[in-house]
Amino acid sequence: MTTADRNTGRDPAAGAVAHTGSDLGSEAGARSDTGVGAEERSGGGAVFTTLGVVVVLLLAAATRSLEQTVPEVFEGTALEDLAAAVEYPVYAIVLGLLGNALLTATGLRERLAGGFRTEFFIKTGLVLLGASINLSVIATAAGPAVLQGAVLISSVFLFTWWLGGRFGLPDKLRALLSAAVAVCGVSAAIAAAGAVQAKREQLAYSASLVIVFALPSIFLLPWLATAFGLSPEVAGAWIGGNIDTTAAVTAAGALVGEDSLQVASIVKVTQNALMGVVAIALTAYFAFRIERDPAAGRPRLADLWHRFPKFVLGFVAASIIATWYLSTVAAAEGKAVIGVANDLRVWFFILAFVSIGLEFRVSSLREAGWRPVVVFAAATVVNLVLALGLALLLFSGFSVA
Repeated sequence: MTTADRNTGRDPAAGAVAHTGSDLGSEAGARSDTGVGAEERSGGGAVFTTLGVVVVLLLAAATRSLEQTVPEVFEGTALEDLAAAVEYPVYAIVLGLLGNALLTATGLRERLAGGFRTEFFIKTGLVLLGASINLSVIATAAGPAVLQGAVLISSVFLFTWWLGGRFGLPDKLRALLSAAVAVCGVSAAIAAAGAVQAKREQLAYSASLVIVFALPSIFLLPWLATAFGLSPEVAGAWIGGNIDTTAAVTAAGALVGEDSLQVASIVKVTQNALMGVVAIALTAYFAFRIERDPAAGRPRLADLWHRFPKFVLGFVAASIIATWYLSTVAAAEGKAVIGVANDLRVWFFILAFVSIGLEFRVSSLREAGWRPVVVFAAATVVNLVLALGLALLLFSGFSVA
């Protein structure tokens, strides 16, 4: 027992269990959180685990249905644009929360929790995300985008991390918020969660903030771009560097025009590609600084490898394979195949967000309070201003032709 543990009266073993019980990246913790260990070992748990998977699949199918039908229902109405802008994480988390409440009320949630495979769904989805990164496009057409991404990501990340510290946020939540607002929204928050082994509730909270701030940006940034008299290329770079979800970037870029959409897409893909770099940096920082045990000495490379999120390697490999494949086939054929991979990615992310909703605990949200909202909002403003300055500096006179 350490001096800190003696001073606080905390049992280290009990603390470790409590900490890992809902952490991402901790398979043992995920298993212990089900509350049905003995029953699972006896074989009865396998039935409940299967039923849990069925619940997740049904809610995922409902999510997909809502994502496709809601825009059709509101087509031609005053809410058409808003309905089209709402993305699948919103429906998935909401349905997951409703399922959580129902299963808790019936006493089934803990029995079925073994089927809520959040970690597996997230990691598989992120590997598939790599297939949408065409490295040749970044190498040949995104020189300014790479520079903008490097400066913007590092500056906004460090500002958010600093501000989160000033507001006393937990380090893992700071990492998620910083990655989400600086890199690429929900996908970056998921990658960061795996790198720092954050709690599922922290990921759900961060993802919710991303969605809440991204929705108005779809309409606000195109309007501001027109009001400021920005060229389509500058407007696209501003949109791609600001809005934190790829679908929202596409929607906003399309509102400005085709040239704007192309630049916005290049900028966003570039930032997505840098997500792996951020995940590696977070893994190293948490291993060597945040969670280092002085009594155990300096962390070894083997320790770093042990906690490193291996799915990042899958993400990079998928990007390389997709880039090679697209260079060997006709454009139409390549687009169709990558489209299948993208659709699978969406399905796995839907499964992940449904599982997050099913596992969510209100107590963690109460503990977080209002401070993360203030930090995220302030970081969004800094991102907005800095991205505009970089877009004007790097993309004035730029042509997509």
